[in-house]
Amino acid sequence: MPLFSRHALGALLLVAATAAHAQYVWIGPNGTRQYSDRPPPPGTPAGKILKAPGRPAMEPATSSQTSAEPAAGSQDAARPPTLAEQEAAFRERSKARAELEQKNQEDAERRKRLAEHCAAARETQASLNSGIRVARVGPDGEKTYMSDEEKAARSEQVRRALQECR
Repeated sequence: MPLFSRHALGALLLVAATAAHAQYVWIGPNGTRQYSDRPPPPGTPAGKILKAPGRPAMEPATSSQTSAEPAAGSQDAARPPTLAEQEAAFRERSKARAELEQKNQEDAERRKRLAEHCAAARETQASLNSGIRVARVGPDGEKTYMSDEEKAARSEQVRRALQECR
């Protein structure tokens, strides 16, 4: 076989191999680029297919682009975020997460205090409704017993406090 024929045959095989090794590129459901020699799964929107054999490569449309903004006019929207922008976004997410954790912790403490308050109010209500004489120790250390009027007033206070416990 002459040398020219071998080179022509080699070039022809190279061109055929390149066409046979067609690549598909699309944006997957989790937002990452997918590369394959097979077509994307059925149901993949045409706007998410970036490259297919016989079709020129496309840039993915960003969520900030609208039909009124062509891809050529918004280079800033198509560029990936810089390291500083990524760091700032990370710090914002970290701050928001810390604030949420603090709010949840304060909420849990508030619920715990309310539960303790409600338990004490129920115990006091049970003592007042038991029919036994209720004694108090005054500031001078002397023991005194509550009158029926005092018990009724205290029972009303406890009843109001227990309304918050439901």
